[in-house]
Amino acid sequence: MESAFVKEAALAVGFHKVGIARAVPLDAGPLDRVLAHGWEADMVWLGSRREQRLDPERLLPGARSVVALALSYLEESEVAQAEPASGRVARYARGRDYHAVMRRKLKQFLSRLREQDPGLRAFASADVAPVMEKAWAQRAGLGWVGKNGCLITTDLGSYVLLATAIVDRDLAPDPPHPARCGSCAACLESCPTAAIVSPGFIDARRCISFQTIERRGPVPEEVAARLGPWVFGCDDCQTVCPWNRAPAARCDPELRARSGQVGLDLDALLRLSLEEYQRRFHGTALARARYEGLLRNAILSAGHAGDPRRLEGVRAHLASPFPGVREAAKWAEAHLCEESNSPTRPPQG
Repeated sequence: MESAFVKEAALAVGFHKVGIARAVPLDAGPLDRVLAHGWEADMVWLGSRREQRLDPERLLPGARSVVALALSYLEESEVAQAEPASGRVARYARGRDYHAVMRRKLKQFLSRLREQDPGLRAFASADVAPVMEKAWAQRAGLGWVGKNGCLITTDLGSYVLLATAIVDRDLAPDPPHPARCGSCAACLESCPTAAIVSPGFIDARRCISFQTIERRGPVPEEVAARLGPWVFGCDDCQTVCPWNRAPAARCDPELRARSGQVGLDLDALLRLSLEEYQRRFHGTALARARYEGLLRNAILSAGHAGDPRRLEGVRAHLASPFPGVREAAKWAEAHLCEESNSPTRPPQG
């Protein structure tokens, strides 16, 4: 099988970028540094499957090549569009759940490869397996891991989703991509919680994206106090990146923003029931936060928005059965009471 055929197949099923690397173990240094400092926070799977993350042979015995793939999610309308003042959702999560989109494209991609090479063995994944997609994308020449920890490309910026296909075939590799951040430190300076502790390294314990998506339970006070308008994820370190000033807008159709999902209505979220959550957010990336997580985030965002008229909506959650929601309600109540000079009151029930 020729590398050219592999790349043509990837582009034909809808991926926007493709590169190839040899399936040799990755440098353990960056991952071990994260684990040594505890920057993985609650993501224990980063350490529990360390060997598999570093060596593709552990995932596919006989692995010879790693095909790195990228899919853009930036819409043309978003390039110059002002972001919502509150209830803000990270750009990648405004359409359909990207996991489903990537799974289907990977299935179609492998199907094309096996039409030519029926005996091909492969391990394909997108953000659900112990694979370090960013490291492979840089090694395969798609882009480089920037100081904000994101994979940055020269044409699509950092608004890309990544996948890999480990195969047992020798394919001509592409040269690794050089880093091109230079002396720029815009992302480090823009992070609301100083989560970028060193160029390319993120302390998830401080990261708004981690806390609003992966965190179960209360959001730490030091992060809650700086959450700002975000209810799911955070794009601040990408928005300021010079490589994102004029990126090519080539959004996959299924990842285009759904109506009402660029910015979520905080008043509606404060009244959100479990049934409404399931109906509205099933099949989207926002489901990752779970009902109680999204409600918790909305309460914190309401506190930051500073509208005292939301006090009653916030207070309705002071006796929530979910600890994270209760703590968020206490924080937001105190913040809104400061805005309105209204006294706080103890939880009811």
